[in-house]
Amino acid sequence: MLWPPDKPALKLGFDKFHQVSVYAGQSVFISDVTVQNLTDKQIPRAAFTVYFMDKNKVRIGEGLLQVSDLDAGQSAKIQFQFNSVGVPVTLTLSAKKDMLAPPGAKTIPLKVVSVPPGAKLKVDGQDAGMTPLIVRFTVGTHQLDLSKEGYAPGATPLEVTADELPGGSISMELGGLSRDTVELRDGSMVLGDVISMSMTEVVVRVDGKDQAIDRNQVKKIMLVERIITQQPAVAVPAATPHP
Repeated sequence: MLWPPDKPALKLGFDKFHQVSVYAGQSVFISDVTVQNLTDKQIPRAAFTVYFMDKNKVRIGEGLLQVSDLDAGQSAKIQFQFNSVGVPVTLTLSAKKDMLAPPGAKTIPLKVVSVPPGAKLKVDGQDAGMTPLIVRFTVGTHQLDLSKEGYAPGATPLEVTADELPGGSISMELGGLSRDTVELRDGSMVLGDVISMSMTEVVVRVDGKDQAIDRNQVKKIMLVERIITQQPAVAVPAATPHP
């Protein structure tokens, strides 16, 4: 795939899509993407929203693809992750304006790391990608927001100074799991509330609906701590006998 089609500056090649997890009808896919700079100048940064369609040309998913510091004629391989509610058949690219740096502004690359990894990162309210991720920040104050399914979101301001050295990193830890996690033998995860478990099945309540899972498909169950508030007993006065 060439971008832009009229005067190509980048050549992008998408490898096969591999499904890594499923939750509430939405699948997470990864793919290795090879990006080649076709120009005779360095490309400091390019960002695309990638839209995915099914066989009926209906859009069913999207993801953010970013590449930075690509020298003239150089190629880079990037692991790309996206979400979809079906099986993707075709894709289209939509180039994004530089989200973090005005043209000509000095930028400093810093690595944003989350615990656990694989969190969605927003910088100054705009999607930046999935952690761990190298982001080119301009000098000044930025707002970082992290979110990951099943974890409490995290946010922090970041002050980038002019004398900041490249190669640094920022680490953020998300809050603990708010729901039980059932890991299946195929590698997928189910997040919800474990209601019951028998010799044959595990029942998980997901978005208010009970889902029965064959016990032989379950690899591991992680239960969150539940705080149960004891309500005081209600005293019922004895009936007064009638004379």
